[in-house]
Amino acid sequence: MAVLILADHDLGTLSPSAPRIVHAVAELGPVDVLVLGEGIGQVAEAAATIAGVAKVLVGQGAGFAAPVADASAALLETLAERYHYVVMSAGASGRELMPRLAARLDLMPVTDVVAILGPNRFERPIYAGNALQTVTSNQPKHILTLRASAFRAAASGNAAPIEPIDVSGISSAAKVIASHRTQSDTPDLATAQIVVGGGIAVGSAEGFQLIESLAKKLGAAIGATRAAVDAGYAPNDWQVGQTGKIIAPDLYIAIGISGALQHLAGIQGAKKIIAINSDAEAPLVKLADIALIGDLFEIIPQLISELDKTGLKR
Repeated sequence: MAVLILADHDLGTLSPSAPRIVHAVAELGPVDVLVLGEGIGQVAEAAATIAGVAKVLVGQGAGFAAPVADASAALLETLAERYHYVVMSAGASGRELMPRLAARLDLMPVTDVVAILGPNRFERPIYAGNALQTVTSNQPKHILTLRASAFRAAASGNAAPIEPIDVSGISSAAKVIASHRTQSDTPDLATAQIVVGGGIAVGSAEGFQLIESLAKKLGAAIGATRAAVDAGYAPNDWQVGQTGKIIAPDLYIAIGISGALQHLAGIQGAKKIIAINSDAEAPLVKLADIALIGDLFEIIPQLISELDKTGLKR
């Protein structure tokens, strides 16, 4: 029962989610990785080094220079004949693409998988992450999206063969007019080991610079609540929660975050939570492993100062 994974990549770099997805599905059968785009030689080479990958399929063409879901779905439909599972990370691209593919194949997708219990049994969160549902699917093929943060990464050191595939007959009805990016040198939010998150109580985009300073000191990714994003304090791709990114870091530092259900649904995989808040009765404060009660604009500079004294460099 072969598995095909469509790998995410950006600016010529393979997404950190790819090794996690490969490790998650390794028990299901031989794993092939598909890389689509233009000028993606380095991405394919990086995918080939992941332990457990049998081969890397490369589809290059102008139609895949930008991530357009209908073209990718059309190609995957033709490739799906050879595979029992078609899998992608449950990120923005996977949420858009995989339901399209499932509709083309007349299958029910199983989304947001956090555990694979057997060849046709999968576990996924429901009710905003407050419960886990076990899904048994008896379909001839399985269309899956996996929460990469729920799985550990596969090792490297492999040398899988790289094979080009013909994508000349695939076209898209859509055209990408412009792409607006947020430049950042921080770790990938969805797979980071440490995340520093800020809420509406930070008060302004300038206030978020304090969050960024602490994150940089710790080598952490930066997150934000939906309220902070909607207020313009932080960019959209920092949003953590049910309608943002789902994270499962070793440490989550929540600053000025009360703990709305939408946000809590995105951080339930966090192993340790430190809450910094002036409200001792905030829901997230009660859930936290450690709570610091006080003014964040006093506490954060003190933390940064203490970290400076330790000589910590990330």
